[in-house]
Amino acid sequence: MTIGAPRAQRSLLACGAVPHARKLLGDRAEALVAARLSRSGFRVLARNQRTSEVQGEIDLIAVEGSELVFVEVKALSAGAIAGPERPVLAVGHRKQRKLRSLAIAWLRDHDGFVPHHDALRFDVVGVRIDAAGRAVDWEHVRAAF
Repeated sequence: MTIGAPRAQRSLLACGAVPHARKLLGDRAEALVAARLSRSGFRVLARNQRTSEVQGEIDLIAVEGSELVFVEVKALSAGAIAGPERPVLAVGHRKQRKLRSLAIAWLRDHDGFVPHHDALRFDVVGVRIDAAGRAVDWEHVRAAF
């Protein structure tokens, strides 16, 4: 006898509902973060950027002052029992390396079309979102790595 997910969970997994819900949560978090950063003086240049060289996606690219900022957004549903204690802790060393590679590839892809900047920075924003789609907890780690 094989022990696995309960039948209801198996059917959700089989039809793709769980990944779709996760994507919706992530999209909502990115929209909330982009709006809040804009209100805080950031100029959001791009969202969900892919590159020609490296697989993956940069959630947000913004400018704050003279810094070009690559922002990784991590979201959890409020009350979720799975995952890290804080969403920002989900960005480990492997993800940091990936984001650096994506940023370098993005800069190469956009050579000559990147706003003037004196420095690069990688921020991580963790958000907990309630059932109504509101941010109930927010943590912005500047220069996270």
